[in-house]
Amino acid sequence: MAGGWSEDGAVQKQIDATVDDAVARARSHLNQGKSAQYCEACGEPIPEARRLALPGVQYCVACQQKLDEKEASHSGYNRRGSKDSQLR
Repeated sequence: MAGGWSEDGAVQKQIDATVDDAVARARSHLNQGKSAQYCEACGEPIPEARRLALPGVQYCVACQQKLDEKEASHSGYNRRGSKDSQLR
């Protein structure tokens, strides 16, 4: 259902684009390669179990949580549906 000047399926296209952007963003944050033995942020040792479970890990659990919280607060997605969120 289109409204006003928008084409049919415009809302779904916007939803799909938002999901695609979120998936691409999440994939770009996946770690690869060799894990660090010490946290890049605080210098504390990273437990071997964490290094084995997450290839390429660079931060201890506490520092990773802080980074995740900071990133979540700046996600950049306007989900209120204002016209500004439609501009790409």
